[in-house]
Amino acid sequence: MIPHNKRRRIVSGTAGLALVLAALGAAPAHARKEPASAKPIPQAPAAGAVVPQLSEPGTYTRAAAVSGTASRQVCGTGAKWLRLRFTELDLRGADSLTVTGSSGLSQRFSGQKWRDRVFTTRALRGDCVTVQPKFADPASTYAIDGFQAGSRSLDQAETVVAGAGDICGSACADTAKVITNINPAAVFTAGDNAYDSGTLAEYNGAYKRTWGPFLGKTYPTPGNHEYRTSGAQGYFDFYGARAGERGKGWYSWDIGDWHFVALNSNLSMSAGSAQEQWLRKDLTANTKPCTAAYLHHPLYNVGNHGAATATRPLWKALYDHKADLMMAGHDHNYQRWTLQDHLGNADPKGIREILVGTGGKSFYSLGSSSPANLQAKNSNTHGVLKLTLSSTGYKADFVPIEGREFTDHSSATCHRAGPTEADFGMSAEPSGLTVAPGASGTSTVKVSSVNGFSGDTRLSVSGQPSGVTATVSPSSVNVPGGGSADATLNVSVPAGTPDGAHTLTVTGTSGTLTRTAKIGLTVGSGPPPGFTDDFEADKGWTVNPGRTDTATSGAWERGDPEETAESGVKQLGTTPSGTNALVTGRLAGSGPGTHDVDAGMTSVQSPSFAVPSGPGATLKFSYNFAHRDNSGPDDHLRVKVVGSTTATVLEVKGTSATDLDGSWKAATADLSAFAGQNVRLLVEAADNGTASLVEAAIDDVSVQTTPS
Repeated sequence: MIPHNKRRRIVSGTAGLALVLAALGAAPAHARKEPASAKPIPQAPAAGAVVPQLSEPGTYTRAAAVSGTASRQVCGTGAKWLRLRFTELDLRGADSLTVTGSSGLSQRFSGQKWRDRVFTTRALRGDCVTVQPKFADPASTYAIDGFQAGSRSLDQAETVVAGAGDICGSACADTAKVITNINPAAVFTAGDNAYDSGTLAEYNGAYKRTWGPFLGKTYPTPGNHEYRTSGAQGYFDFYGARAGERGKGWYSWDIGDWHFVALNSNLSMSAGSAQEQWLRKDLTANTKPCTAAYLHHPLYNVGNHGAATATRPLWKALYDHKADLMMAGHDHNYQRWTLQDHLGNADPKGIREILVGTGGKSFYSLGSSSPANLQAKNSNTHGVLKLTLSSTGYKADFVPIEGREFTDHSSATCHRAGPTEADFGMSAEPSGLTVAPGASGTSTVKVSSVNGFSGDTRLSVSGQPSGVTATVSPSSVNVPGGGSADATLNVSVPAGTPDGAHTLTVTGTSGTLTRTAKIGLTVGSGPPPGFTDDFEADKGWTVNPGRTDTATSGAWERGDPEETAESGVKQLGTTPSGTNALVTGRLAGSGPGTHDVDAGMTSVQSPSFAVPSGPGATLKFSYNFAHRDNSGPDDHLRVKVVGSTTATVLEVKGTSATDLDGSWKAATADLSAFAGQNVRLLVEAADNGTASLVEAAIDDVSVQTTPS
């Protein structure tokens, strides 16, 4: 355990905030909401060894000045995870530094890979991160100037990147419309962006009129046509710092838990070249579990231009560092390859190449051969590649221009996803207690194995106000590998204790590992019974509370829904009140079936609340349930009340051969049977049996006593 006199808690401050927010890609402080759900604000690649961390939906940024040799803690109010931004990390000799999220995931740094590099860690689960330096050399040092935090569970957090190569082009206005509809957080280009010679005038012509609106979030690479102008001068003049250092054009940037590397396949790529050495250094210092690269010339290609074998040394460096994706252009067609190594061998540890030279220029034909490693190809459809990125993998979709039908889909888990060291996490249920003076309360503390952890874990509690007794029983639990162990937090508040809000911290210690769980303690009568939620603010609903969800898309989320329509509107773009609702996959995506509920059930649970005592307690809410005509009774929307018993208060099932359009309806349920109890609402939506288009939404929930 960290000694009390050496444990310091750092909460986001204000000093230097504007500078830090700019560095992290955040909006100005005066324009922000907390937690923010605004559109991401990307950042241009900076000179030197600064790797920018782009903003993504559902994140906010804060300043936090952290350094020294003692263990420190960085916390974000209401955060589900944090990423720390290091402006300095200089580790001498055998010294190391470990950052650990309060829910268990950790990242350890050693060596001098990060010297003279500004970077952001991967996401660490929990609302706090402990920074634990182990320094023996006085020259070792580090500095953290801020963090990015997520208001959505890391399991539900996704961000979208889209792009193409060989763009303008007669059809670049059409592909620009596709980009607009996708509304990605960032846009990549795979070279030959402005024809015919990439002059500044050509960039300021058709390209600026069509793809120009995305310039603020575009991260380009040049093609051979850019180099028809000496030194690709027009390219570097147009994109400025976005294009990396003039004369080189390679750089990297981060978004979510992904590291993107932009490469220049028009310059030397040989082993030992400046670009190959830079790439290896960049990948060695990469802190993200997922890696994508992009350039113009493809190594694997059945089109007119054939294989660009000069790229092989860059592929080898990427393969050695377990990269996941490579995007390319050059041939004006679409090709998706299986995972391969740099020699063309199919390899589950290899890199998937997606050639997407479909940005708008006229097509090139494909060869008649179909190598075993080639999984999809097309040479008559313009479109863009849409990458939906999570902290552990990706979904790649080819989205065609309007009027064309060819699509393609692939997905994979990142090679470096997830922790590799045994660890444990801690949680508490309930996470908030209201105890009146003269009474007591309990919460169940769960210690869970992460990555095969097993062993004894000592438990202690701190943070209780004067006079209040808080103990954990038992004080030590044995956690089985892959399992969990429970203990009980007992809180006793003596009569006369002043009303107030406090935070209790249960600390678990096993060897050198220390993890925490936080429980809010309200001394007093607490809030009045009842519950209301119009979903304009996050009141603590939990997605997949029982870890039993099976749906592959359309998970419940709070947000502003986007309308989708197929034979009538299915997901409503309006809400009964305000802006937000609880909805299954709020985004429209590339079509009505992109984010609907698929292949199973998704659930979400409210925070605990007290049902008013006496008769007349009533639950009221608005709901939408819609489906296509291939639905059936296995598809459903259910609302349950979970207390001492469980009651289903709403069940709407799918109807075969019926196309049910979306509409908001009102529901009412008598909760007298739960009067005086602490309960939760459990909402489920499912697309079971035959796959159908299923959408659901909930809004304006209230539980109160109906006047007699």
